[in-house]
Amino acid sequence: MRRAGRTTALLVALGAVLAVLGAGPAQAAGYRYWSFWEGSGSGWTYATQGPSLVRPDDGAVQGFRFSVSEDSQDSAKPRRAAEFTKICADTPAKDGTKRIALVIDPGTAADAPAGETPPAPRTACARVAPDASAAEALASVAKPLRYSSDAMLCAIAGYPGSGCGEQVSGDGNNSGSGSGSGYGTPGASASVSASPAGSAASSASGGSGGGPSAGVLVGVGAVLLLGIAAVVQARRRRG
Repeated sequence: MRRAGRTTALLVALGAVLAVLGAGPAQAAGYRYWSFWEGSGSGWTYATQGPSLVRPDDGAVQGFRFSVSEDSQDSAKPRRAAEFTKICADTPAKDGTKRIALVIDPGTAADAPAGETPPAPRTACARVAPDASAAEALASVAKPLRYSSDAMLCAIAGYPGSGCGEQVSGDGNNSGSGSGSGYGTPGASASVSASPAGSAASSASGGSGGGPSAGVLVGVGAVLLLGIAAVVQARRRRG
């Protein structure tokens, strides 16, 4: 009876290990939103402030990209080069103003809300007042803009037609509204930071992208070792 009990315990431990290790990593949730980028000769850098706070100098390049992403680390960049001289080639300098090159990328069909088709990416050269913000430069060339009640940028040139920073499950389906912290985070103020890795995004992704944690694996491993030790001890007693 004792041997049968030990054998059962071992089988239970092995079953737990197989169940944990066999489970694939969970699909992390992301958010569908417009991210904000700053361009240079080396490419695109995720902005650390929202467009309402950034006051770019003459000759700057600013980018906006609509996509689904978990956080700033995997956010899609604008698919046009940050080339001020090319974008503003037909907009001559003028005293008392500055020129800001803008890249507006509505993303792909895979990132679009249900029933909507993203327009083609485009560029524009905004000639604005010397103290104008990036948001004001965008408004001068890409109306209508739409903002949420807490100042998050929801739509550029009318796209998308509805919604604002929806949380999207790993299979691409909407699963609710976001509530993170910082610019780019759904449900947050556009004047704080530029990272969608706020509290909601972090909890939605599970921190490490899903799958069993190290603590769980260690615990299951300990149970397995105890079961093996019990079997070895039983064999010694039989011998």
